[in-house]
Order: sequence, then C-alpha cells, then structure tokens
Amino acid sequence: MEYPVVDREICGYCGTCVGVCPKDAIDLIDLHLNIDRTKCISCRACVKVCPINALRMADGDNIQAPLKNFRDYDISKCKSLSYDVVVVGAGPGGSMSALASAKQNVSVLVVEKRQEIGSPVRCAEGVSKRPLAELIDIDPKWVCAEIKGGRIFAPNGNFITVDLPSAGLVLERKVFDRDLAMLAAKAGADVWIKSRVIDVIRENGKIAGVVVRRIDGDYAVKAKVVIAADGVESQVGRWAGIKTFSKPEDIDTCAQYLMTGIDVDPNYCDFHIGHQIAPRGYAWVFPKGKNTANVGIGIGGHLDNETAINYLDKFVKDKFGKSGPIVAGIFGSVPTAGTLSEIVLDGLMIVGDAAHQNDPISGGGIINAMIAGNIAGEVAGKAIKSGDTSRSVLMEYEKRWHKRIGRTFRHLKVIRGGVLKLSDKSLNDLADVLANSKKRTMIELFWTALKNEPRLLLELRHLISMGWIQ
Repeated sequence: MEYPVVDREICGYCGTCVGVCPKDAIDLIDLHLNIDRTKCISCRACVKVCPINALRMADGDNIQAPLKNFRDYDISKCKSLSYDVVVVGAGPGGSMSALASAKQNVSVLVVEKRQEIGSPVRCAEGVSKRPLAELIDIDPKWVCAEIKGGRIFAPNGNFITVDLPSAGLVLERKVFDRDLAMLAAKAGADVWIKSRVIDVIRENGKIAGVVVRRIDGDYAVKAKVVIAADGVESQVGRWAGIKTFSKPEDIDTCAQYLMTGIDVDPNYCDFHIGHQIAPRGYAWVFPKGKNTANVGIGIGGHLDNETAINYLDKFVKDKFGKSGPIVAGIFGSVPTAGTLSEIVLDGLMIVGDAAHQNDPISGGGIINAMIAGNIAGEVAGKAIKSGDTSRSVLMEYEKRWHKRIGRTFRHLKVIRGGVLKLSDKSLNDLADVLANSKKRTMIELFWTALKNEPRLLLELRHLISMGWIQ
C-alpha cells in the first residue's frame, strides 16, 4: 500500500494537507509534517492539494517512521488551570474573539502554536477599509498601501479599471496580527506563544477546555467556552466532533511571492483571470510600497497536473520577465465552499478560516474572520455571565454570523460557478464591452458578466438586497 511522503527540502509547512485529510492522519508540528500510517487511507487528497508539490505517494516500507506519541498525554500529570474563555489561534479571528471577550470582564487565554504571532504570513494582505474601520481604529503602521481601486485583466492582457477611492488597504500582516493580539492582552487576555493544543477536554458530553503542550510541560486548561480560530488546518473542531476537513474540489491552493524592484502601480490591486493563467482561480498583484508587491496565484485544489507554484512561476515570468528579486514566499489554501454546516457545539465556537468563512469568490478572509471573532467573543462573554454555555445559547453566534455575512455565500457560490464557466474568449469580450463603459462599478461588472444568465442575475439581485455590493 502506498502512503504520502513529504520532501522536507521543498515543504512550506502551510498546513493545506492537514485541512483536507478526511481521517485526521496528518499533523503539522512546527516544521515537521507527521503522517500516521495507521489512519491513512491512501486517498491522495493531500498530494493533490499541495501547492508546491512537496508530497508524493510511496511504498509504505520506504517511508520514515512518524513521530511517536505526539498527542499522547497523561491528564493526571498535566498542570491544571482554568479560564472563562480559551481562544485557540492568534490570527485576526482569534485575537478579535479574545478582545471582545476580555472587554466583558471574563478571563481569557489565547493559545498560539507559533513562536511569533503573524508569522508566517498566509495571505495577500488586502482588506476593505470601511469594514476594518468599523471593527477597530486603523493604525497607520499596519498599512503598506492605500488602494484607490482595482484593475481586472482579461486573458489577452486588456484590462478594466474600477475606481474606488480609499476603498482598500494592503496590510503588513506581521505587524497587524501582533498588534491585534496586543490589544487583546491590554484588554486583559493572557497570551501563550509556542503552545500547541493537542486535545480537547470533555465533561458531561460538552467541550470543557483544551490540553496544551508547552515547553515546560502539558497543561489541562478548563474553560467555559473554547473558541477555535486555528486556521484552515483546524483540528480543534475536528477533535470536538465537527467535520472540518475540506474536499480538494472545495479549496483553492495558493502560492505567493513578495517581490521588489518590479513595475507596479501603487494605487491599484490587479487581478488576472483566465483558464490558462489560473484555472478556477486568479492571479493577483497587490502593491506594498514603491516597486514592491505581493504577487500570487490561486488555482482549484482538485487539479491533477501542475501545482500553484508552477502557475505562479509562469505568471511571474510572463508579467515581469527576469526583473525583480523574490524576497519571500508563502503557500497555503483557501476554503471556497462556504461556512461549515456546523460551527457551534456545547462550549465551543469555530471562527475564521477554521469555520471556512472565506468569501467564496475572492477567497478573502481577514475581515470575515474579524467580524466572526467579534461576534463570538461577545456571545461567549454574555453566555458565561448567564451561566449557560450550551449550544442553544451559543447559537446566537451562528445566527448573527449568517445574518451579517454567511447568508450571502450561497448566492456567491452560484455566481462563482457561473463566472468560472466563461471561456477565455468570453472573458476577453466582456473586458472589451466594459472598457467602453463610463461608469464601472462592481454591480455593473457582475451584471454585464451575467446578463445572459437569468438564474445568476437573480442571485445578484439577492446579494444587492442584502447589501453585499454597496
């Protein structure tokens, strides 16, 4: 029987393979990918979605033995602590959960597996300015570029410009994420770095805390509410009994370079579409200052041939030639199927990428994670004060999330599917039509693209009525 094996010289340790494993057979332990052959069913999902081709199938006899006893622990030997709320993960969703909880005068612990919050960066770092400002005061030191609009490039290279003055920002996520965690800490939350959750604690059928492995030993941390914000490779929700893994066809795998010395317009985020450029996805160029940009690509996770890194290298060569050194590379994946069907249990809520709350069209998740985290933190504090952290009470989070954002995803998925069916020729023709338009808005872009699809126009009307497009 063949099993997946990792090339450690290539692996970017992004966790994409962890997020698609249906049998919880893969663990990402710092810079070590651990594959449990006793659980593996050789489905090849992990090999298929790896954005940089670091996994391959090999005969089981030739595979290095996995790390032993990674999740084994003796609860009687764990050091005991207790908090009202434990947040797993210190990304934007986790830190906002912690901040909102701490503001309600409940005790909060944030557990982050990395030794440095905000590193490694896992996204293109672009956000809409208005919703960010509604959630938190924007610190100028977070901002690399203020965006005045977007340019959408058709497969033939022609583009249309959508001017949206002061609509967007490109962040410096290493600074942004760390500052959000510091705000939570200043509000009263405790923060643990380089601390890994290895199990959940159950009492009387409900989630009642987590087991955390730290440098100085294992801790049994009791909690009235656990908020899982542990990213696309989320395991906390899975250990609690929720199916958090994704099928390869339900994610886009991504690769990105931070490049400098290249010719970019600092005022616009560029999006390149086309089946030859990025099958079932798009390429992007997001400016981060003078002659510097995040240059990346996302493609369908179900593709069998080339990987995201192959498409990115080709795009960079075609777009920039040999100019521009690459000073950083990041890899990962984005769920595109919409919010998980279950994100709340007794004593547990899941937020952000862990809950698959990314926008199904753009893949963007920073603002959605922050909105979800803010709601979850508020609901957690309220539930704890009431003395009832049952699923029925915590369901307020899920209801508010769907009313605010989640309800749009069903319509967005349908529109995404329709747009993906357009041929490169149709995309070129669409760009030519829109190039002659005097008023280019997001509504007009979608309306023109979908005008021959009455069913999709109905979905667009639903989105407009919900306020998705302003």
